[in-house]
Amino acid sequence: MTATLDVIAIGNAIVDVLAHTEDAFIEKHDLIRGAFVLIDEEKAAAIGADLHNPEQVAGGSAGNTVACLASLGGKAAYIGKVADDEFGAVYRNSMEEIGVKFLSDYERSGAATGRCLIAVTPDAERTMATLLGAAGMITVDDIDEEDITQAAVTYFEGYQFDAPHARQAFMKACMIAHKAGRKTSLTLSDIGVVERNREVLLEVINDHVDLVFANEDEARALFGTHDNAQALAAEMSKIVPFGAVTCSERGSIVYGPEHPCEEVPAFTPPQLVDTTGAGDAYAGGFLYCFTRNMPLDECARLGSLCASEVISHMGPRPEVNLAELAKEKGFF
Repeated sequence: MTATLDVIAIGNAIVDVLAHTEDAFIEKHDLIRGAFVLIDEEKAAAIGADLHNPEQVAGGSAGNTVACLASLGGKAAYIGKVADDEFGAVYRNSMEEIGVKFLSDYERSGAATGRCLIAVTPDAERTMATLLGAAGMITVDDIDEEDITQAAVTYFEGYQFDAPHARQAFMKACMIAHKAGRKTSLTLSDIGVVERNREVLLEVINDHVDLVFANEDEARALFGTHDNAQALAAEMSKIVPFGAVTCSERGSIVYGPEHPCEEVPAFTPPQLVDTTGAGDAYAGGFLYCFTRNMPLDECARLGSLCASEVISHMGPRPEVNLAELAKEKGFF
């Protein structure tokens, strides 16, 4: 059966609350610079009250990825939990407006829609404190066989690995996808996620995943080494058929079963404002090409172009039509 979707993504449906801060903000709120931490409602309220003129935009790692893919003209669907509240409506509407089919029902009771408080320091680094709320409630019951078999790739974000029930949902989706002859993909998301879940990540990647996205720090944490990106990609190739190791302004290293590790240069952004969503956008561009069986270096180049657009402004999602941008750069 021909896939009717390029990608179905499973992830944390979270509204991003972003603001520029000084470096002292990180220490004041006991955050980990450049990383992601989970917080409770009390801490979320304290951090939120201290953010000056924040922007509120629909985010979440996997959500950002399929938003970029849809902006390129791809077809995507999303599984992610939101509450029946104001933030939940904002999230669902934002996904549908960009062309992503939102598959999950509202949570009618319990936790509120999740939010991620993002402090962007003067060097454009982002530090994230996340209240999961309803976003952390994905279970195997949310995985529908018909939905999964429609997509060429099932894509999962590493942030979900902090919840055992979400991991089980991903593994169910992987088994359905592989039974239907589809592929699966995972982004490691954050070094803290990898450090907390290293053993289970290695096992799941080896047994269930076809394509992995990781930055250098995440890959080093996964393999417990201090190797360079080339060596990390080579190590990754031993456990997963396709991979991309991103290296910020140095581009990325990509490989496949018949494609040895190759360094692909990055696109330089017009200006560097906020790195939030850079890896998500890279995955969106990469997957757009990957689901069309384009060469891996082209997958990486389009991923890098999408990332360069996203980091040129505040917020994790594109502010221009990525299909038009790609056409200007000679992709289509």
